Amino acid sequence: MTSDRDRDASRRPRQARPRDALGRPLPYGSAGVEPVSEEPLPAAQTLVSARSLVEAGRPFAAHEVLEARWKAGPAEERNLWQGLAQICVGLTHAARGNSVGALRLFERGAARLEEYGSGEGPTYGLDLPAVVSCARDRMRTGSRAGDQHPSRTAGGDTMK
Repeated sequence: MTSDRDRDASRRPRQARPRDALGRPLPYGSAGVEPVSEEPLPAAQTLVSARSLVEAGRPFAAHEVLEARWKAGPAEERNLWQGLAQICVGLTHAARGNSVGALRLFERGAARLEEYGSGEGPTYGLDLPAVVSCARDRMRTGSRAGDQHPSRTAGGDTMK
């Protein structure tokens, strides 16, 4: 069986097509946004990078940074990183106009963060109740691109 999938040097599947800021594939040869590394970053650097990407209008790339951390990080932190990644995917769906998908991902992400916050795991300076509250606010009001995002609230930063 032959495959027309893009692959890296070690033959692992990799998408070589350029992507737009919301992660949608563009035609080969198009100018896309700079891809993020698939290598996991230390926890604090992961949060800085993800926040910067969200603020730059690239929640899909922020999700990829968070996903790399959740896959490589300690199992007991999975709900933290996966919850944050799901909220970023919710932001991506909202920006793409998919309100149903956005609401589902905001809910999943908020639930994971609530579960994680009920334990003793490190939060790396995040105000998890504020992030959850912001995600739930977006679920109630309907999320639109350009609205506040879960890395910030009107009362201040949720990521310290």
